[in-house]
Amino acid sequence: MEKFDLIVVGTGFASTFFLKKYLEKNTAAKRILVLERGILYPHAERLKAVRGEEIAEAFKGYSSADKTFKSDNTDKTWVFDPNFGGSSNCWTGCTPRFLPNDFRMRSLYNVGMDWPVSYEELEAYYTEAEDIMQIGGPDVTPFPRSKKYPLPPQHLSTVDKLIQERYKELYISQPTARATIATGKRNACCSSAVCQLCPVDSKFTIENSLSDIYGDGRIQIQYNAVAMAVVTENDKVKGVVYRKDGKETEAHADIVALGANAIFNAHILLSSGDDSYYTGRGLSDQKGTFGYLYYKNLDDVGGSSIISANGYMLYDGEHRKDRAGCFIEHFNDTTIRNEVGKWRHISKFKFIFEDIPGDENRVMLGEDPLVPVLDYKTHSSYVDKAMAGLRENIEKTFSFLPVEKLELDGYFQKSEFHICSTTRMSSDAEQGVVDKHLLHHKYRNLFVLGSSVFPTITPVNPTLTLSALSLMAADKIFS
Repeated sequence: MEKFDLIVVGTGFASTFFLKKYLEKNTAAKRILVLERGILYPHAERLKAVRGEEIAEAFKGYSSADKTFKSDNTDKTWVFDPNFGGSSNCWTGCTPRFLPNDFRMRSLYNVGMDWPVSYEELEAYYTEAEDIMQIGGPDVTPFPRSKKYPLPPQHLSTVDKLIQERYKELYISQPTARATIATGKRNACCSSAVCQLCPVDSKFTIENSLSDIYGDGRIQIQYNAVAMAVVTENDKVKGVVYRKDGKETEAHADIVALGANAIFNAHILLSSGDDSYYTGRGLSDQKGTFGYLYYKNLDDVGGSSIISANGYMLYDGEHRKDRAGCFIEHFNDTTIRNEVGKWRHISKFKFIFEDIPGDENRVMLGEDPLVPVLDYKTHSSYVDKAMAGLRENIEKTFSFLPVEKLELDGYFQKSEFHICSTTRMSSDAEQGVVDKHLLHHKYRNLFVLGSSVFPTITPVNPTLTLSALSLMAADKIFS
């Protein structure tokens, strides 16, 4: 049986940022095993597949997310990429920070729970993650910053500029990992609005920016290796059982880090006999809907990238005691008003609501030890209350613009692509699964990484925050 210093499960944001910091803190020779359930499916081959070109034989068996779990709720979908680089392959590259108040929802608004870590503790790691991803963003933001963004911001559209003039720091160019100028490894954003698979490799991915980590001689990576459970003994983790090529293998290590997504982190722990009440509970995602503003004699032109701006006008405040905060994204993809002479007299916005993770929404064990079962009932009434007042809030917020008509799509969005809160962090073991440094409350040599540790979810994208948490965890624990 092989013995390692560290076993890491997964190669997405959470695992890779943790591993990067671990290697920086441990410069002496170490043995590290990385288990990746999928394959290395290169960006170039993905592009060929989309174009209908012949791809290499090795990539014709590409696995999709919907085959990796079971769910009977067709009204809710869960989107991710179960291959090398994880969801960095399919994300849009949106990287706003959380607001300071997002970490203290219970103290301020008497909903959800407070995080055991504060914005102030995380700020330096936010900055570090932004530097690694080469984020482009504005100088003025609604969240405190100790340093400017590495790259310049995306360009605002004509309507964006009017809204920013009105709302100042509450309406900003979106912080983004879609490079605004060419970097050493990435091209500048082409503004073609097909960011899920960037045609010019502008968007940050693990493959185009951090794959060198996995070439480190200390690391042995196993592809098509599905982590099944951690092996425990006397409140300590000894290693991981994984299945590869139909064979189960047990590998031991001094430290284990689970960096799969919130579905699989919880499933691995449940399969290991984790008896925490909160393991698997709280499965959650934001809820979003699109709205269209039709203008009189106002063109919305000139912005760059798929999402040009973010609005915080409906996000934070006393209303969160009763109803969800709302984050606004201005979409800059092709939106045409079907009236002669008014083609660009229209804006497309997305309104995204936070939710309060509920215990009834769960990841569970099923008959197949490799396939988690998802029992997702629905979002909470906290979202419904906010949604009920959305039209009125939009009309009030944008009343200074020459709006002729407002159209709302309603709840057609089945996924915001964010899977959260199934192994939540807490100050003590009675309230959660891991501590502020992402160490399991019971198994003190087991890290659980990623958005599964979020005690509450916010209206904004989780990727930057979960990456910063991984950097902080490795930095604080390893000397």
